[in-house]
Amino acid sequence: SASRTSPNLAFVPTCLPPDPTEVEKLQHFVSNSKRLFVITGAGISTESGIPDYRSEGIGLYARTDRRPMQHAEFIRSASARQRYWARNFVGWPQFSSFQPNTAHLVLRDWEKLGKLHWLVTQNVDALHTKAGSQRLTELHGCTHRVFCLACGDQILRSELQEQFEALNPAWKAEAFGVAPDGDVFLTDEQVCNFQVPACCKCGGILKPDVTFFGDTVCREKVNFVHQRLAESDSMLVAGSSMQVYSGYRFALAARDKQLPIAILNIGPTRLDHFASLKLNARCGELLPLIV
Repeated sequence: SASRTSPNLAFVPTCLPPDPTEVEKLQHFVSNSKRLFVITGAGISTESGIPDYRSEGIGLYARTDRRPMQHAEFIRSASARQRYWARNFVGWPQFSSFQPNTAHLVLRDWEKLGKLHWLVTQNVDALHTKAGSQRLTELHGCTHRVFCLACGDQILRSELQEQFEALNPAWKAEAFGVAPDGDVFLTDEQVCNFQVPACCKCGGILKPDVTFFGDTVCREKVNFVHQRLAESDSMLVAGSSMQVYSGYRFALAARDKQLPIAILNIGPTRLDHFASLKLNARCGELLPLIV
């Protein structure tokens, strides 16, 4: 069973404890499911200490005017890549050390029990993998992997960290706050002397194996997830407002198949008007109550 971990609530919106009738409704929903399809978002990882973008009052958009890296900007601008990798270099030791919380462990246990048919996460933090989930698709990739845009060679992000350290032995920067996806706040002055390595195989541009904003998820992955959804009999959305279309499309497909849909998320979501069940609670507080 899932071990109890103390949640980090610094980036979790306040909400009431789960209502017993809500627990009963979700229990009924899960019990009636034989092949449950689960899709998770940033709201499942906030209890591990990772901030999200959209939470009211405390998400990155509410706290700052910072916006995430855009795909087109990363591809065309060497200075944008330098800025991205400098911030990522500083943030990586902390970001890579985040651990799964109770909600991740519960979903892993559901998989082991044969209840969870497939898990799709929109997160790039590897916490479901760390928890031990195997029937898993990382829809937007994972920050723990890096690849070359020219030759496709893949390396671990931890290997790249060693290359950064070798190239920048005297470079120091103090981070100003942590942001989603391993980013931190740095000034332009701090970034300007940071050296970024090229691909060891071909000299090409290195990019994290994640789908940046403005990019699209590859067709093969989308088709694969649609196939897993077609095999499922119900959908649970955990910790996502589903504002991003790459995930929302699967909820639309579930609606078209007339699958029952349950949502567990603090705050409104894009699916509220057609979900069978909407619960406003912390994932790590409610999911462990379901048998």
